[in-house]
Amino acid sequence: MSLISHALLATLVVSTTASAGATSAPRPVASRIGIAPRNASFMFQVRPRFHTNTEMTMTPITRILLAALVVSTTALAGSIHTERVHFAKGANSATIEGRIQGDMTIDYLLGAKQGQSMNVSMATDNGANYFNIIAPGKENEAMFFGSSSGNQFEGRLPASGDYKVRVYLMRSAARRDEIANYRLEMVID
Repeated sequence: MSLISHALLATLVVSTTASAGATSAPRPVASRIGIAPRNASFMFQVRPRFHTNTEMTMTPITRILLAALVVSTTALAGSIHTERVHFAKGANSATIEGRIQGDMTIDYLLGAKQGQSMNVSMATDNGANYFNIIAPGKENEAMFFGSSSGNQFEGRLPASGDYKVRVYLMRSAARRDEIANYRLEMVID
């Protein structure tokens, strides 16, 4: 069977990585075209679209092309820059002024304890600039989504550890390589 035949008879199945290394149920995405989300990990599997009695074997060139697909899709995901937030001695808050462009993403690490109160707000000159909050031990599972809840969070913290305040541009703005200047205020009580 030729490489083209393999491609025509296969469905690309993607499952995103969830917490504790578990994966979600695979879902076919053969009909979807586009860029993979920049803040997610993926597992790619190629499965025969039609059940046959013949076993599909991968030639060395097929393996190389599949590996190139995985590497190129991972490269499409923007890298995440990480910065630790330090409070001044005796202070319970910090303010950061920053700028992002295109597919840049910045994680601000903020150490806090379970039960403490956190207040995060962001003022920005770009309506597509938001932040998410990710709890300790989680990779891409946000406990707060700025794009649906607005750029203001206030709440009690469920666990002790480093919280990530992830600043980003929505994909449509990132594709246009837009720029956002922002002021991020973080308070821990």
